[in-house]
Amino acid sequence: MVGEEGAFVLGWDEVLTEEELSMTLKVLCMSEEEFKEYKEQDGWEDDSEEDENSTLSNEALSKLKPPCKQLLYDSVLLTLESYGSDLKAEQDLLNNKEAYEKLSRREQQALHVRYGQKKILHQLLELV
Repeated sequence: MVGEEGAFVLGWDEVLTEEELSMTLKVLCMSEEEFKEYKEQDGWEDDSEEDENSTLSNEALSKLKPPCKQLLYDSVLLTLESYGSDLKAEQDLLNNKEAYEKLSRREQQALHVRYGQKKILHQLLELV
């Protein structure tokens, strides 16, 4: 369901891999009985109009059902734990001109990427 990378792509305003995330949340939040029924219907490819017309914007994420929100929340926490430092440490390094300038250009770019990723993940935590 998630593809080879096993990850979802989030942007500032919406989920960029919304079809994969939507399907994954739907399946993971089903009861065992619902899952068996869904699987028997071979409904994996051709789903309801409801799913086709929904987008996973930030507003839509904040309106997800509680089990889906909890699943996303826990997933984001696990992802944040996989980083070697937290958002505040990245902010502090970005704000410390002397320490920042000691980093190589590549390290500076990596810092900006990590900081951006963490900001998006923290935004998602607030939404759900």
